[in-house]
Amino acid sequence: MITNTGKLAGRTIFITGASRGIGKQIALKAARDGANIVVAAKTADPHPKLPGTIYSAAKEIEAAGGKALPCVVDVRDETQVISAVENAVKKFGGIDALINNASAISLTRTLDTDMKRYDLMHNINTRGTFLVSKICLPYLLKSPNPHIVNISPPLNLAPHWFAPHVAYTMAKYGMSMCVLGMAEEFKENGVAVNAVWPKTAIHTAAIEMLTGPDSSNHSRKPEIVADTVYSLLCRDSRSVTGQFFVDEDYLRNEGVTDFTQYACNPEYKDKLMPDFFLDIDPVTILGTFAKGGATKALNDQAASKDTKVTDSGGDKVQEIFTVIQANLSSELVNKTGAIFQFNVKGDEASTWFIDLKNGKGTAGKGEPGQPADATLTMDSKNFFAMFGGKLKPATAFMTGKLKITGSLQKAMKLETLMNRLKSKL
Repeated sequence: MITNTGKLAGRTIFITGASRGIGKQIALKAARDGANIVVAAKTADPHPKLPGTIYSAAKEIEAAGGKALPCVVDVRDETQVISAVENAVKKFGGIDALINNASAISLTRTLDTDMKRYDLMHNINTRGTFLVSKICLPYLLKSPNPHIVNISPPLNLAPHWFAPHVAYTMAKYGMSMCVLGMAEEFKENGVAVNAVWPKTAIHTAAIEMLTGPDSSNHSRKPEIVADTVYSLLCRDSRSVTGQFFVDEDYLRNEGVTDFTQYACNPEYKDKLMPDFFLDIDPVTILGTFAKGGATKALNDQAASKDTKVTDSGGDKVQEIFTVIQANLSSELVNKTGAIFQFNVKGDEASTWFIDLKNGKGTAGKGEPGQPADATLTMDSKNFFAMFGGKLKPATAFMTGKLKITGSLQKAMKLETLMNRLKSKL
């Protein structure tokens, strides 16, 4: 853990997306030094599923020792951004640091990405980052130690980070390109422009809403990113710019050796899910959940004898759904509340369904009698691995092995069924 030093006392930090998650943790870390925090986010009224508003965050910031200015800001709206920056300067006298944290995500392939969602990601991630930086820069240039930190990844051009979700990758890399360009553009002016990216999955309320509460076991707390950003803001801006820092690597260089405190579940501290866009290929990531270890490779898992689905004949899909049908229950229906359609490709191409919304549940061949809440498309080999316990749905989706249309949140609930079936297939 990075200890607060007081170096940010009296400094004004403008943070987008600061009402919850990583943005709020960065704000609270700086507030403990006595910093002034501009809470720039959209959430003025409580969200039905996500905790936190700009006002509740402001209260926490002031309770931690900082001063707060809550501002309703949609980073797509130039008028709102200008107003928030002007109000911050009026209240605090200037701006010393900007954290571009606000981001939108949709992990969809090209044909499944509607242009409304494409525009949302690009307007928030790339355009929003550029806009807020542009409006803050005249004031940053007057600061004795100006910093811009974008929560964005290294520019890794490996094709496997583009194919499964090219629209999102383009939008997120736009934030990183702002780092590359602005760092060089404002280098002589002493403005540090850097990026920070997590080495592992970070558990936030938004991620839990997408993937379910079990994802916390394989994730770290937002505090690890907050400690990294805090340490970076304390450095001389002329000494570090144009860098893409990975939180764990950065903190190790700062002398941190024990990362147990950052794990949501300390028992899983060595079984964490690597984040996107790092120099870790999908094969390695695919093994993360298979047996709990983040360093297991897929070929190691393929050699495992734990999976009991037989290789004989051409009826493995039928065998799986026979077992599924025998293990459905009212309890599982109540926990899941969704209908799934499976489009199996490859050697055993066929269509199947699982109804976990009605009665005691049912499964069978063909399309469901009611519209599916989520449709999952994957090769038969990956299908067998998923139902055999070797491949988690979240991991399959993230690495492009599984294509999902419909509700991603409900699709991730299939892990409950997978866990129940693992010892029976």
